[in-house]
Amino acid sequence: MSEFTSYLELGLRHILNLKGMDHALFVMALCAPFELKVWKKLLILITAFTLGHSLTLVLSAMNIFQWNGSFTEQIIAATIAVTALQNLIAKKQSRAILQWKYGMAFSFGLIHGMGFSGYFKRIIGEESILLPLFSFNAGIELAQIVIILCLFLIYFALHQSGRMNPRSWNMIISGMALGASLLLLSERF
Repeated sequence: MSEFTSYLELGLRHILNLKGMDHALFVMALCAPFELKVWKKLLILITAFTLGHSLTLVLSAMNIFQWNGSFTEQIIAATIAVTALQNLIAKKQSRAILQWKYGMAFSFGLIHGMGFSGYFKRIIGEESILLPLFSFNAGIELAQIVIILCLFLIYFALHQSGRMNPRSWNMIISGMALGASLLLLSERF
């Protein structure tokens, strides 16, 4: 197995398992108010999150910043709660709300990257960071795409059957993410 493939697989597994559930919950909450017809806006949002996430991994791998792991895990759970609450409160995705969400996604990406930074730093050791960072992030991106596709497939099936409208979907997914994030917060204090 090549080095690229190893780190790619590691990124995939890091998200698509129960230990990465907080990351999956955040992505679900981030996507909940969007319909597939605005996929470009959603792509920009997820990319902003990934850029923040990647920046934190680079800073950690280069020993520029170090993070307190347990405190970071609490903040990550709070980012899920804030995102879900914002979805539940906002009546409409206005331009101002969307711009705020882009900034929020980038900022929260920085925080979520903190959660991976110690792990990432341990696995790369003293290696060059470029290939591991690129392939690990590619794995994370693929995992996020899997989560988003699964989410939209479920929504599409429910919507087509007449059982779900966009507002109800947002309320259900955001409510589930909020509930799960509150459980995570209670476990992490």
